[in-house]
Amino acid sequence: MKLVVTGGAGFIGSNLVDELVKLGHQVLIIDNLSTGKKKFINPKAKFYKKDIRDYKSIEPLFKGVDCIFHLAAQPRIQPSIVNPAESFANNVLGTFNVLLAARDSKVKKFIYSASSSAYGDQKSMPLKEEMIPNPKNPYALFKYNGEEMCGLFHKLYGLPTVCLRYFNVYGERQSDKGAYCTVIGIFLRQKKANHPLTIVGNGSQRRDFTYVGDIVRANILAMKSKKAIGHLINIGSGQNHSVNEVAKMVDPKHVFIPPRPGETQVTLADISKAKHILGWKPKVTLNSWLSKTIR
Repeated sequence: MKLVVTGGAGFIGSNLVDELVKLGHQVLIIDNLSTGKKKFINPKAKFYKKDIRDYKSIEPLFKGVDCIFHLAAQPRIQPSIVNPAESFANNVLGTFNVLLAARDSKVKKFIYSASSSAYGDQKSMPLKEEMIPNPKNPYALFKYNGEEMCGLFHKLYGLPTVCLRYFNVYGERQSDKGAYCTVIGIFLRQKKANHPLTIVGNGSQRRDFTYVGDIVRANILAMKSKKAIGHLINIGSGQNHSVNEVAKMVDPKHVFIPPRPGETQVTLADISKAKHILGWKPKVTLNSWLSKTIR
């Protein structure tokens, strides 16, 4: 099949491209390399350095495409608070442009990488897809806007869309520097440098951490599934850990730093829909991956 991966030079996107190439598909990567890296680009895929905010430059690339995996985004919460306009342009306008190009090119399926941050704080756990979203920051709001646009394009224009809500992805190629790194990447970098781990707030906040390889499998299953069309599906581990617990897995040496605005206290995915519709369940636990990586 002919497939497009937007953000295919990034952390999750490049892992997905590698697997799609292994399966024998013709893969096109669209990435402006703002957060993606050239070294992550699979040499067997066709790479286009394009910006999804520029509709005219990307529109010709979708002709004859069977499926689009839309991962290109301005990631992370804190950068979206500092620069909401940049986050909006990438995550709302950019997503709209890719949807529009997919519709006009009659693409057969569109898989959107959504974010569990859309849930915000909820009164009960685990987090279920039918809960009313409660975004607490621009990133969460704009990623949720992308889900709504996918739903509209599906119902109004007949574009087959699937939205996968990821929970705190970690794994090979995760960023460990700058504004876009995750807590796992930060902790591993600090341990390598023999620095104390920096825990935000009191470290009691709990997260559902999901391995990137499991995320990749979910995308491929969504591509193959007819039942998934029109659905929003949680992709998480179904377990959560406090930041303090994660720190103990990596290194006992730590310091506490001030809490950050706009962040959710607890995430925990209900993954029954992913099991039922996709036949998917996670295979890798955080503890096993960290033990192997640290060794």
